[in-house]
Amino acid sequence: MRVVFMGTPEFSLAPLAEIHRRGHEIAAVYTRAPKPAGRRGLELTPSPVHAAAEKLGIEVRTPKNFREPETVEAFRALNADVAVVVAYGLILPKAVLEAPRLGCLNLHASLLPRWRGAAPIQRAVMAGDAETGVEVMRMEEGLDTGPVGMTGKLALTPDMTAGEAHDRLSEIAGDLIGRALEALEQGRLSFAAQAEDGLLYAKKIDKAEARIDFSRPAAELHNLIRGLSPFPGAFFEADFGKGPERVKILRAALAEGSGAPGEILDAAPTIACGSGALKLVEAQRAGRGVVSGVEFARGAKLAPGARLA
Repeated sequence: MRVVFMGTPEFSLAPLAEIHRRGHEIAAVYTRAPKPAGRRGLELTPSPVHAAAEKLGIEVRTPKNFREPETVEAFRALNADVAVVVAYGLILPKAVLEAPRLGCLNLHASLLPRWRGAAPIQRAVMAGDAETGVEVMRMEEGLDTGPVGMTGKLALTPDMTAGEAHDRLSEIAGDLIGRALEALEQGRLSFAAQAEDGLLYAKKIDKAEARIDFSRPAAELHNLIRGLSPFPGAFFEADFGKGPERVKILRAALAEGSGAPGEILDAAPTIACGSGALKLVEAQRAGRGVVSGVEFARGAKLAPGARLA
């Protein structure tokens, strides 16, 4: 089939690669425009999808939006059978959604209608969900409201981070879109309306949400930490002798113990929470690399009885 692919981040790479591997004609790739990078912001860095498409020799387009009639007409002129949208990042108007002969398919990383919106993987892990997945949805003008045609599921193990779930879900998405396009081409892909119950929105992560408050229960903080790992990273601030310093906790484990919230209970180090405790497994001080919890405690000179803010 003649396909237009629309995506931007690393999550979109496996679906793009699978569509190419299966021999579909990719008429063009749409992605977000290159962003300034480097210390002075003088270099423009293309998105992961942009770089991958260029390596495959596929035309890349980076419109700022689809408000201009010329941009919509250029999309329509591709005469695509279908458009595949994977974390693209731009709103598509009705004229674009209706341009491909078979419409636009979206790969969304949740089990709809749970976690519609911008951060479904992180929200699922932060909420302690036992399961999530990827769904192939026929796009409508509403936010992730379209009917679902195919689903791939992933069990979220108790210590799985959002980063680990992201990588597995990307692989699932690649396999899923490959099978979905085959079924669509053969007229076998049917769609069912989303359930009316269980709707939740996965709003964008706010920086304030990433701050760790050790007065909260350990189970909640454990989910917060793994849900924000590796990015943006849950953090606390403490003074290790040179003023307040931000520390990200990238991995932790539920542990036995009790004490004042933020109290270091042992050399593991285990940190007391509002209820229960957390063993710090991986941490990163500002401007430094990721180290084990033990290395962090040693470098910060934290001994049992010390207190973290």
